[in-house]
Amino acid sequence: MTLKDGMDLASAGALETAAAVRAGDVSALEACDAAIARIEARDEPINAVVVRDFERARAAAKHIDKTRQPGDARPLLGVPMTVKESNDVAGLPTTWGMDVFKDLPVEEDAVVVARLKAAGAVILGKTNAPVALADWQTENPVYGRTVNPFDPARSPGGSSGGAAAALASGMVALEIGSDIGGSIRIPAHMCGVFGHKPTYGVVPAKGHGFPGTDGVDVPLAVVGPMARNTRDLAAAIDVIAGPQAGAGYRLDLPAARHDSLADYHVLVLDHLPNLSADADTRAAVAGLADAMAEAGADVSDDTGLLPDLRQMHETYVKMLNTVIMRGAPGARPVDAHEWMELVDEQMRTIRAWRDVFETFDVIIAPAFSTPAFPYQTDPDWSNRTLMIDGKQTAYGAQLAWAGLATFPGLPSTCTPVARSEQGLPIGLQVIGAPYGDRTTLGFAGLLEAAGLTL
Repeated sequence: MTLKDGMDLASAGALETAAAVRAGDVSALEACDAAIARIEARDEPINAVVVRDFERARAAAKHIDKTRQPGDARPLLGVPMTVKESNDVAGLPTTWGMDVFKDLPVEEDAVVVARLKAAGAVILGKTNAPVALADWQTENPVYGRTVNPFDPARSPGGSSGGAAAALASGMVALEIGSDIGGSIRIPAHMCGVFGHKPTYGVVPAKGHGFPGTDGVDVPLAVVGPMARNTRDLAAAIDVIAGPQAGAGYRLDLPAARHDSLADYHVLVLDHLPNLSADADTRAAVAGLADAMAEAGADVSDDTGLLPDLRQMHETYVKMLNTVIMRGAPGARPVDAHEWMELVDEQMRTIRAWRDVFETFDVIIAPAFSTPAFPYQTDPDWSNRTLMIDGKQTAYGAQLAWAGLATFPGLPSTCTPVARSEQGLPIGLQVIGAPYGDRTTLGFAGLLEAAGLTL
């Protein structure tokens, strides 16, 4: 749908759409119907939007049109969007890809979903995720397989693979994913979109628990936005971040450290202990490093200030396995003292990273060692491998890239910067200091403004 000023709703960002609704150039219902039409026209071969709530979405859009006031301040006014299936939406199933939860009633919106609705967003439905959100592929027995819009034989990433595929194929402009092992950043990388893993604890996770549970926030896990541009990503964080009502404190994220690329001190990585990126990904890192240096940034590859990444990864994997195996049949429980030792090591690591960010403003690193890979069918990760420059590499080793930001709870904005020789997107992480979300988002925005993103 093309508006009178030439704006095409199919390619418009979330803030552009909201501005058009606010100005009366398009109604919320027209924007909603246009998004529904795109999903119906494009999704069958991709299978990204697996839970559809179109009639309630139309009703919500009509209500916005009926109640909208001149200059309506809601930042996402009339923006049609979807959310990852693992986020609760009252009246819709939350299965995490498991048949046993198909009929489990969901009576309350996740905090994030409620905040999006209050900001004027119209929720069209939910996007696909793998079983238990535990894969970098997106396939489950409830909803089937989601494919990569760039190559249907390849994974769109996971676990927010449906979210990334819906964005990349132009069905929606904004999405909400979640991340504990790269589940926002890896799909964003593989589908050529932006994704932000917030600082741990910045965005409330209530309503994103394992189906049927309602306990403490899961250690390491975060909920965060995905979009096709950085302005929408930053706007979404402004909407969804902050403590729940009654917490007794408020969130005050510091501003971005700098307003110009020339003022940034940047550390670039293209390998980790026992793990390297492939030639295409290393070329993307090198190309971006050269472009940043040409723009005046102080760019370094000196890793001497970093904490022991090998030890950090080992501790991260121990903590992650403890978290994701909680309650699973046959899982080995850890005693309280063992868990507290993991938490102690996590705090030591956070302090070490704070010291690193006294010298560097951001760190650039791959989100994954390769672009999108062909689907693998063996359910056992220990039997899976990835080919990296002709060498077989253990599938699970890719957790090391995610762990850079996940274990110390750092913000990381995945930013699409290049294409492989096969034409597949390559995204890189922009990692910042604790609570430096506006810095990583702002830096990604500077890259975008400089023409250094896809």
